[in-house]
Amino acid sequence: QVQLVESGGGLVQAGGSLRLSCVASGRFFSINAMGWYRQAPGKQRELVATVISGGSTNYVGSVKGRFTISRDDAKNTVYLQMNSLKPEDTAVYYCNTGVRRTAYSTSVTEFWGQGTQVTVSS
Repeated sequence: QVQLVESGGGLVQAGGSLRLSCVASGRFFSINAMGWYRQAPGKQRELVATVISGGSTNYVGSVKGRFTISRDDAKNTVYLQMNSLKPEDTAVYYCNTGVRRTAYSTSVTEFWGQGTQVTVSS
């Protein structure tokens, strides 16, 4: 089993910054893509940003230029630096990762963190 533990959420004023972290632990061979999703009240969960093992990143349009995703493979950790936060960024942020369980299989299993609340006040 793989566990994802997020941290770094909180309350911040509009224009402020927060840095989310997510650490993966457990038994696995390698981590493929890592990403952050968010879900605001009454809305569907949406992709915020992803980073693959080669370092390529992808962002939803509303956060481009404000958020930066990065990963530290030595620490099995993915980060989300969030700058110039807006009230519409308020949501529960979830970490997501796909892992290869063993070296003998190329199949990828997806795991989710428990979520961390980000609240941006106006």
